[in-house]
Amino acid sequence: MNISPINNEQDYQNALNRLEQIFDAEKGSTEGNELEILGILIEKYENEHYPIGYPDPIEAIKFRMEQMGYSQTDLAKIIGLKSRTSEILSRKRKLTLNVIRKLHNELNIPTDVLVQAY
Repeated sequence: MNISPINNEQDYQNALNRLEQIFDAEKGSTEGNELEILGILIEKYENEHYPIGYPDPIEAIKFRMEQMGYSQTDLAKIIGLKSRTSEILSRKRKLTLNVIRKLHNELNIPTDVLVQAY
């Protein structure tokens, strides 16, 4: 096992290639341990060099509604008013702190996503 930090794109590609070679290694074996360490190093490099931003707040709400099988009427029960819900989903009204809290608690959407500008 010869593991070193991933400092550049070439190191990253080499780590990915090695990961692919040992992907089916048995946990606890020498290659299994190498696989686990490489996975951690690759994840760290990707988080630093290829960050994935948060989704748009309204799109996140719509996506979560679809996942849960919610209609606009169901969402209105959480937010309070059907007209307010419609305005929020059509981007005519901004999310308030109170609505953000309700959506976070009821739909389990992270507040970091909901507080973004849109």
